[in-house]
Amino acid sequence: MSPYLPTAIGFFLGFAFGVGCALAVMYSIYMGGYRAAIRDSQLPNPPERYLQAMQKHSS
Repeated sequence: MSPYLPTAIGFFLGFAFGVGCALAVMYSIYMGGYRAAIRDSQLPNPPERYLQAMQKHSS
């Protein structure tokens, strides 16, 4: 067996799983923040941090 085949397989698996897992983690963090923002926007008295972010966004 050529030494290049295991190297190529390892590179592919490392790249595919490494990048795929990193993207999955970033997506879950993003979605968690999105859900929290939606929840905060529907509160009768939104948190101060939410109000500051909205003020920055509207400027």
